[in-house]
Amino acid sequence: MSERLVVIGGDAAGMSAASQARRLRGPDELEIVAFERGHFSSYSACGIPYWVGGDVPARDRLIARSPEEHRARAIDLRMRTEVTELDLAGQRVRGRDLESGAEEWTGFDKLVIATGARPLRPPLPGIDAPGVHGVQTLDDGQALLESLDRARGRRAVVVGAGYIGVEMAEALLGRGFEVTVVNRGEQPMATLDPDMGRLVHAAMDGLGITTVGSAAVTKVLTGDDGRVRAVATERGEHPADVVVLGMGVVPETSLARAAGLPLGAHGGLLTDLSMRVRGQENVWAGGDCVEVLDLVSGRERYVPLGTHANKHGQVIGSNVGGGYATFPGVVGTAVSKVCDLEIARTGLREKDARAVGLRYVTVTVESTSRAGYYPGAAPMTVKMLAERRTGRLLGVQIVGREGAAKRVDIAAVALTAGMTVEAMTALDLGYAPPFSPVWDPVLVAARKAVLAVRAAG
Repeated sequence: MSERLVVIGGDAAGMSAASQARRLRGPDELEIVAFERGHFSSYSACGIPYWVGGDVPARDRLIARSPEEHRARAIDLRMRTEVTELDLAGQRVRGRDLESGAEEWTGFDKLVIATGARPLRPPLPGIDAPGVHGVQTLDDGQALLESLDRARGRRAVVVGAGYIGVEMAEALLGRGFEVTVVNRGEQPMATLDPDMGRLVHAAMDGLGITTVGSAAVTKVLTGDDGRVRAVATERGEHPADVVVLGMGVVPETSLARAAGLPLGAHGGLLTDLSMRVRGQENVWAGGDCVEVLDLVSGRERYVPLGTHANKHGQVIGSNVGGGYATFPGVVGTAVSKVCDLEIARTGLREKDARAVGLRYVTVTVESTSRAGYYPGAAPMTVKMLAERRTGRLLGVQIVGREGAAKRVDIAAVALTAGMTVEAMTALDLGYAPPFSPVWDPVLVAARKAVLAVRAAG
């Protein structure tokens, strides 16, 4: 008899799992039913700011595989259907058609939870007013574009200065809006240490983006027509014809919580290395609704990224399909940009190292993306953390112009391999004047870190 796999969530993790399971097991062996509450499947949420900003010309360019393409591969993908309840003992899920309201139970032999994340939307007065937008889904992006077209003026306020916040600030600037970014933290990009965040702040100011730090939003003010007209903080008001929320996301695990599944300190599902939910035999989870192991600190952390989600799906699909695969963990690598400024980090920040009791040294170096005499050489700042006693690399942050961000991959590999900064200095990296100085900026930082470790005894 064939088995039935039920997948909750039709984006990266869920449909990667379904597709991989289908590659390994045919329709006669494994029936696959997937539920997605939105209008789109298998799309790049990371690309939404670039679609809004006009770098990506059309919404459909962000869609990797349509519902019809999944169905052609014998995956029963049911769009606009929300799973409202998990019955683990009875091995079934309750689905509700969002168009008709009809509900029905669907049984499963194996279950994949890929419910993703939801944007932080604090319960502030006016937060749900017309003109206030989150940007988590393609539906959100479409609604924002329509709102921009209807806006009475050209003033935009972005609340939050993380990855989404700075990317949306760039997108709105490119569309001719006067942009103000309001941030609770002192500096933008809290994923960086404050000294590196100051570099981002200065660059944003130079682009004409007003960045207001240490300012928590208290309410959203509306006009006589009910639409947003300003964002208020304890320090003042900022006029707005449109507001974009970029305060980050939290795991969407309400179904899992109600079913009694194990959640971590950040609210994400806990799994083993095979992405099987802990304590469950036939339930897996992946994507933005799970917590993962940080290979540097040894602690569980929440890192919602599309790269991880797709890998989770591949691992889950392989295991459901009868193979074997694992997801060992992450080092926390991420890159972004605001206009021509590139921002990258991997591993631990100083506050992360302190939180897990690691003693460390830090070094910061200024270098260039190419040989200094070669045309187009641009400045780059690299900050490196190393464990004080052993010299083990703990983290790297990079802020610079063209050619800066992807250098963080050198550090990501070194972190995964558990290398010391001294071992890093011997890495045989590619060199030619159009691509790098003789000593790559990451290796310059490693050399300086070696001296700092020795000086610390």
